[in-house]
Amino acid sequence: MNRRAILFHLKEAREELDRTIAEIEKDRKYADSRFIFNMGHLYHHLNTAWNARNVSDKRHWKCSDKDYYNWEKFPKNWELLLGRTASKNFLRYI
Repeated sequence: MNRRAILFHLKEAREELDRTIAEIEKDRKYADSRFIFNMGHLYHHLNTAWNARNVSDKRHWKCSDKDYYNWEKFPKNWELLLGRTASKNFLRYI
């Protein structure tokens, strides 16, 4: 697991989420188009954190266009959403 890359993307996602919340709270005319843009940025970082979690630093920071577009896609891995393996791993940390 590439902790450095994961932490980078999770922190970027957190910053986008905080910024989006602040914008929505402040701007009564906050547009749907802005929300779509902000959520796309948020999901890019969340998805990349997940999809590229086992990629080396070198490959992560010098990724190809193909890697970039594959990593930013919403995961099809059911372990992320419903998986038993994820649940078993989670129980080890409780």
